[in-house]
Amino acid sequence: MKISVPNLGNTSIAVKALFEALKVDYVLPEASSKRTLELGVKYSPEEICLPFKIMIGNYIDAMERGADTFVITGSCGPCRYGEYCELQINILKKLKPDINLIVIDSPGDIGKDEFMKRIRRVSSESPLGTRDKIKALFTALNTIKSMDEIEKTLRMKAGSEIEEGQCKRLLYQCRKKVMDAQGADEMTAILKEYKKEAAKVPVDKNKKPARVAIIGEIYTIIEPFSNLFIEDKLMDYGVSTTRTLYPSWWIKNTVMTALKLQSIDIRLASREYLPYYIGGHGRECIGEAVLAQRHGCDGAIQIFPFGCMPEIVSRSILPSISKDKDFPIMTLVVDELTGEGGYITRIEAFVDLLERRRKRCII
Repeated sequence: MKISVPNLGNTSIAVKALFEALKVDYVLPEASSKRTLELGVKYSPEEICLPFKIMIGNYIDAMERGADTFVITGSCGPCRYGEYCELQINILKKLKPDINLIVIDSPGDIGKDEFMKRIRRVSSESPLGTRDKIKALFTALNTIKSMDEIEKTLRMKAGSEIEEGQCKRLLYQCRKKVMDAQGADEMTAILKEYKKEAAKVPVDKNKKPARVAIIGEIYTIIEPFSNLFIEDKLMDYGVSTTRTLYPSWWIKNTVMTALKLQSIDIRLASREYLPYYIGGHGRECIGEAVLAQRHGCDGAIQIFPFGCMPEIVSRSILPSISKDKDFPIMTLVVDELTGEGGYITRIEAFVDLLERRRKRCII
């Protein structure tokens, strides 16, 4: 069995650390690209959302490199993601009948016995004992937490860095070195080194860069190819960005959901505008917009794939937040037909708006 997973931002780093620590045979798809999307569009239903199409492209790319088993997380609620696994396995089986798809869903939805059965399907390939398998899991969790912290620090410092482009360069160097590393221990050492480097990046305290919160649908926020690398573009414009939805946040939030202690700050912030969960991360989007304004951000950009039901609901609420809080919010909808030229024009216009508002406030 050769295992693979679809791309989702920094999660590839955690997957590499986990499978190498477990000594499991695996292969990761190439970074998502135009070819990935073309493959996904070719084999996916026309009306399905962008994340599905990119995932199909990732699967096919990994299959071409020998993968025969894929692992994805499950979901529930009024979001298409909850049905991805059924439709994806049907598509993959037509391409390769012996393919397997393991869905790691919540124990509350599928039962503890079934949950452990699916976990064992992955871990049974490892020659390690139970204790070492648990240790490998914690190594992977620490890896993704460290990578996310490095990225948060560098994206926030990018707006006030003294050496232009230093933060972006360090971020890409870190990712490359970690993915080229041999073994989980080497990956951990590299991340420790770059965590120190990120903390030491000098900044100009006299600079007052625009701060933008990235909110919206989790896949199109975390997977940079799906949002046309918007955070990288904002770094190039000298804008500091922040977001809540990182892979490490998702893991923590999933664990805390069992105790009903997930995202308390977001739930409280969203209560005035959206007090209910509507599927996906629609409620989180609303809470994050409110919190972004409270925490001093100059504006927020909502990103979601065309047809995403929870985010369409959130989009209808965001104008009220923008008006009530005097807080600029721009919405970007992405699919395979999104033109980069118009996309960049809207981002640049939004950044100009925020900078003019900041100058007016300073004066």
